[in-house]
Amino acid sequence: MNHPEIEVWLVEDDEDVRQTLLQTLQLSDIRARGFARAEQALQALSPQAPVVVLSDVRMPGMDGLALLQQLQQRDAELPVLLLTGHGDIPMAVAAMRLGAQDFFEKPYEPEQLLHSLRRAMDRRALVLENRRLREQLAARRDPGLLLGHSPQIELLRRQIDNIADTNASVLILGETGTGKEMVARSLHQGSGRKGHFVAVNCTALPESIFESEMFGAEPGAFTGVTKRRIGKIEHADGGTLFLDEIEGMPLNLQAKLLRVLQESVLERLGGNKLIEVDARVVAATKIDLHAAGEAGLFRPDLYFRLNVVTLALPPLRERRVDIPLLFLHFVEQARIQYHRDAPPPSDALLQQLIQRDWPGNVRELRHAAEQYVLGVLSEPADETASTLPSQLAALERQLILTAMARAEGNVALAAERLGIPRKTLYDKLARYRHQAAGES
Repeated sequence: MNHPEIEVWLVEDDEDVRQTLLQTLQLSDIRARGFARAEQALQALSPQAPVVVLSDVRMPGMDGLALLQQLQQRDAELPVLLLTGHGDIPMAVAAMRLGAQDFFEKPYEPEQLLHSLRRAMDRRALVLENRRLREQLAARRDPGLLLGHSPQIELLRRQIDNIADTNASVLILGETGTGKEMVARSLHQGSGRKGHFVAVNCTALPESIFESEMFGAEPGAFTGVTKRRIGKIEHADGGTLFLDEIEGMPLNLQAKLLRVLQESVLERLGGNKLIEVDARVVAATKIDLHAAGEAGLFRPDLYFRLNVVTLALPPLRERRVDIPLLFLHFVEQARIQYHRDAPPPSDALLQQLIQRDWPGNVRELRHAAEQYVLGVLSEPADETASTLPSQLAALERQLILTAMARAEGNVALAAERLGIPRKTLYDKLARYRHQAAGES
């Protein structure tokens, strides 16, 4: 694969050899820059430089081995290839131990050298892309649960974009593990609200402390309260209050929440002062609240007040086409989290994942990706030898899905990094969707 952003730096003191090599590289569509001395290359090198270094070993001043050591100290993942005119096996062994990616003796075989350089360029591009991804993960929210190109997830993203900057109450419906809190956070981040995002799991709070936790309490409201306590709703003033598993809220407190929604005021436990609050309420449930209301288990008026906008999250088994992209994204996250390297998952493993039903949904898939990186989740046995065309097709698919994961689902960016037309990428993604749909 071409990497026009990666440049080969050639360090060679012999002018004739340097110019010949530069011409060979340029005729092979490889960007190249020449240096007569190792010190010049070191001075020009910047952090995160998109370069691969090809250096002679024996040079005046700093030699190639010393240059290799200096480069390794600056960036241990910078690929360095060495050339020598002297057949010296101990030197080659020393160079490889120091971290050289390859070692060539003059006269070298041009095709072998070009092949090794291209592999080094692939490696450098991957390293730099992984670093960019780490920076993105550190600087912004995880987009993983909303990654994908299934019709369901594309509709969900459009719905979130349409309502994020409104004050409308939202009810999120979805099975366990489908990412209801992630959607709530996306709504908050798109709202422009400066206040906190406050998440409450209504089934996790004991009923005995539910009211004080939610609405706050004044000193003396009950035993042990010696100073004013600010509740979750008040803490979300100016922000978003996310009520997960809203069906777990006690019936007697549902009326108080309804008042907050209708009048934007609350009373702390033990107090008689009305406190104004401006908190957008986003609720989530995995049950049919309308049916619960008819059964007397949930207030119908609260249900209708919460249900201004409904967002339905599809289970993973209904968006199987997104599984490879999600899995690759979670593998990349796990590699960063656990500081572990892992080979790209095979096409056979991805097909196996597509065929599973995933009762735990995206949460379970993330767990499987972590197991894969930690070496617990095994690749399926190769029962039949693949033909070369099928191997190439699997490799192409793997490269495309990896690029899409690293581009966070951005087709234009992935196409640019892959060096293919956007239409070609759309066509291939559509073909993968059809294949996944046929296997589901």
